[in-house]
Amino acid sequence: MTKKNIIFTIIAFLTMKGLFAQDSTKTLIFSGSVDAYYRYNLANVDDGANSNDYTSFTRSQNSFALGMASVRADASALSGKLAATVDLGFGPRAQEFSYSEATDNTTLAMVKQMFISYAVSDKVRLTAGKFATHIGYEVVDPFLNKNYSMSYMFTNGPFSNTGIKADITAGPIGLMIGVANYIDQSISTTNVKTLLGQVSGGSKNGNFKAYLNYAGFYGSDEGLNPSGLESFTQLDLVLTGLISEKFNLGFNGTMQNRVQIAGSPIENGSWYGAALYLNAAPSSKIGLTLRSEFIIDSK
Repeated sequence: MTKKNIIFTIIAFLTMKGLFAQDSTKTLIFSGSVDAYYRYNLANVDDGANSNDYTSFTRSQNSFALGMASVRADASALSGKLAATVDLGFGPRAQEFSYSEATDNTTLAMVKQMFISYAVSDKVRLTAGKFATHIGYEVVDPFLNKNYSMSYMFTNGPFSNTGIKADITAGPIGLMIGVANYIDQSISTTNVKTLLGQVSGGSKNGNFKAYLNYAGFYGSDEGLNPSGLESFTQLDLVLTGLISEKFNLGFNGTMQNRVQIAGSPIENGSWYGAALYLNAAPSSKIGLTLRSEFIIDSK
């Protein structure tokens, strides 16, 4: 870090500290969760690499297992105009989510999210740091999904991005655009950057919502490229519909295209997938979900 950057960082920190100290609307909220599971694979296949183990975060067979313990802090000031989040995870699930850092940097592997955001206006918010991917219907925190095991599409898509993004709202329409490190890398090992995008909208009553998501990079042939890909493109569609107070639907369709760097062991190819979620809530304390998923990957 240069002297100029050090001075700038100190000034920014002191400015934020002053804003928080003078602001009577500041808040600090702590939250967390823990989870564990028992899994039995009905196929009962256990032969090493071919163990019918295609989904993330549920890799045991006929045993109890720990998932993840999470601790999160959310701070805000200036009536929510300035906000910061630190979201830490511990356990096998957290390590898989931060696979890029799990071996060489165990400290960063604990960081699921760490970002700061600022509302430039009531329609534009800027966010910088590490944040969860916008792609897909499911998310990494198990208590936020009704399905505990993850879909094949989630398993093979991006998990997080480290960079900067802008969220823009115009009535019912939302737009997000950002630039980040190589996918899933907190510390980038290549100069290639990932472009992020999302367009969202919905009905006036909020019962129907749609999200069109994008992530991709091109021309990756320099630096330590962890996946051996020259380009990566993923288009993703998420639809949600509230049918009644006790029943709602979710749909996720996605396509990912991969092109390898010359000489890379990774094969070119594309995969496609779609999943339908039928969600029922017989009571405020019970939720049931059926996930039906189709995926094809010839490689």
